Amino acid sequence: YAGGGGGGGFTTGGAAGSGGGGAGTRNAAGNAGTANTGGGGGGASSSTSYAGGTGGSGIVILRYSVQTNPGTVIRFASTTTFTIPNGITNVDYLVVGGGGGGAGTPSGGGAGGAGGFRTGTALAVTAGTSYSITVGSGGTGGSSGTNGGNSTFSSITSNGGGAGINNANGAAGGSGGGASSTSGPSYSGGAGNTPNTSPSQGNNGGSSQGSSPYPTGGGGGAGAVGGSGSGSQSGAGGNGSASSITGVSVTYAGGGGGSATGQGAARGVGGTGGGGNGGNATGYGISGAAGRGGGGGGGGNSAGLNGGNGGSGIVILKLNA
Repeated sequence: YAGGGGGGGFTTGGAAGSGGGGAGTRNAAGNAGTANTGGGGGGASSSTSYAGGTGGSGIVILRYSVQTNPGTVIRFASTTTFTIPNGITNVDYLVVGGGGGGAGTPSGGGAGGAGGFRTGTALAVTAGTSYSITVGSGGTGGSSGTNGGNSTFSSITSNGGGAGINNANGAAGGSGGGASSTSGPSYSGGAGNTPNTSPSQGNNGGSSQGSSPYPTGGGGGAGAVGGSGSGSQSGAGGNGSASSITGVSVTYAGGGGGSATGQGAARGVGGTGGGGNGGNATGYGISGAAGRGGGGGGGGNSAGLNGGNGGSGIVILKLNA
C-alpha cells in the first residue's frame, strides 16, 4: 500500500513506487495510482500541458471475530454459509420462511400467507463443518402475488407462505394464502403446512364470500388459520407464533389481512407477527414485516391496486456445547 508516484520526464518517466503508485510518463498524462491502495499519481511530461495522474483511493480494513461461545445467538438475515465452531455439538434453531405476496385488482385481493415457522432444540451439528443457510425472500405482491421463498438450515426447511391469487383460491405454502373474491363463486384459502411437517409449520388461509359485498380471505399464520370473509368483513390474517430463542419473546409469521372491497366490505388486519394489513377499497395492500416472514395484505379492488409484498424470513441459531 501507499506507494509514491513516479515523476514525469523529458525523455523517460519515473518508475512507480511499489504499493500502487502510478508511473511517470514522457509526452503523456501521468498514470493514476491504483484504487484502494493510497498510491500517488504519476507525474506528467514537462514538454507540454499534460495532467498529472490521479492519486489512488485509500482503504480501511478491519479484522474481527464473531463471538461463538456456547450460548451465543446468531441471526442470519440473508443467505450464507456458517462453519460450526470447535466445542459446539448442537444448536437450538428458529427457521422462518418468506411470507407470500398478496393479490389485488381487478377482484378483491386475498392476502399472502405467512412463511413456515419451525423451531427446535438440540439439533446435532458437527464442529468444523460448513452448513448452508438459506433465508427466503418475501413473495411479490401484485394483481396476483407470488409465494415466498423457503428458508433452510441443515435438515430443517420452512416453506415460503402461499400467495393470494386473483379470482382464485389462495396458494398453498408454509401457511396458505387467503382467497380473492369476485361476483359468483366463493373461493377457498390455500392449504398451510405444505409440505407436511410435524409439528405443523403453518395454517390454512381463509375463504372468500361470493356474494355482495364480496369480502376476501386473510392469509394463514403460524399460530392460527386466516380469517374467512363473512358478511361485510374481510378476513384477518392468522396470528403468528412467538419464540424466545434470542432471550426476548418475539412473534413471527403472521398472515396478511384481506382487502376491503368497493361494495362495502371492511379490510382485514394483519396477524400478529408481521402480517400486513389489507388495503382499503382504494388502497394498496401493506407489505409483511421483513425478517419476520409476514404475509402481504390484499389490495383493494379499484384499478391498479396491488397486494403487499411478503416479508423476508430469518434463521436464528443458539450454539450449545
